[in-house]
Amino acid sequence: MLGLAFGTWVRIGIAAALIGALVWSHRTAYHAGINSERRAALERSIDLLRERNATDETIRNMDDAALCRALGGRVSDDDTCE
Repeated sequence: MLGLAFGTWVRIGIAAALIGALVWSHRTAYHAGINSERRAALERSIDLLRERNATDETIRNMDDAALCRALGGRVSDDDTCE
């Protein structure tokens, strides 16, 4: 058997098994991290869309005077925004 003793082959087998286990665990952890980041980005996007929809609804329901004040202006006597 290529001039190696049985104990040497056992050690080589154990080393190969350990390397295989390490490769598998690192791949699994890497993919779990990717999925976690994707999920976090998706949840953040959903939260931003919900906030945007709430802001759009608020602005849509404002009259001209309220919109003028919200933008930092003031309504003059002739109902124009300054």
